[in-house]
Amino acid sequence: MSQSRYVSGLRAVEQLLASDAADIRRIYAEYQTANPRVEAIVKLAGEKGVDIQAANRARLTQFSGESRHQGVVAEVRRSTVLDEAALRTLVEVRLQESAERPLLLLVLDGIQDPHNLGACMRTADAAGADAVVVPRHGAAGLSPTVSKVAAGAAEQLPFVPVGNINRVLGWLADYGVRAIGTSDKADTSLFDADLTGSIALVMGREHTGLSKGIANRCEMLVSLPMAGVVSSLNISVATGICLYEIARQRSLHLT
Repeated sequence: MSQSRYVSGLRAVEQLLASDAADIRRIYAEYQTANPRVEAIVKLAGEKGVDIQAANRARLTQFSGESRHQGVVAEVRRSTVLDEAALRTLVEVRLQESAERPLLLLVLDGIQDPHNLGACMRTADAAGADAVVVPRHGAAGLSPTVSKVAAGAAEQLPFVPVGNINRVLGWLADYGVRAIGTSDKADTSLFDADLTGSIALVMGREHTGLSKGIANRCEMLVSLPMAGVVSSLNISVATGICLYEIARQRSLHLT
């Protein structure tokens, strides 16, 4: 997909400008701003040859879809949105590259809140995930809010909306990619599970967790130990813990 998308927020736009992979059509910045970070963004964009247009706050809100744009919006040409066929190609290429860096996919089974999706994408990028897979319908998709919370990850990390998560987990299993799901009812602790090798980490939606069909498709279900009075964690926090436990085990496995 090559249509424009809009990314708002100081941190997200700064990350875009710092990345060689970002393909920015233009930057809209609030004129007569007193914010030195906006001024620094405009200066850097000019140095990189990016088109800069002044805009009032109402126009920035129109572009970004939210009022908390922090005075700057980037129009991005390139998108990392893939379809299922492109995901299969990505998987095949990655599995052929090297056994030293196994494949890691984050599969989100219907996250509704764009802030949670953005936070999950940010952590997935930091933890070295290869792509984020989501349902095409009934879940949050890429939006200015997601891009802002993801702080640049949404423009770097492949994002794959698919028609049927169950089907995708099925053909991933044919490639030897293990689906590891999370459930507060699982008998196996996250910290006792073997999380080496190529994995699709499957996280459920807020409040309800994994759907029954997706849970049944997973090779293993793991739980996060809860030592306090709370019974569950925010989905983005739980996702971060799981991703970094995978990263920790992989680093130990390679030493």
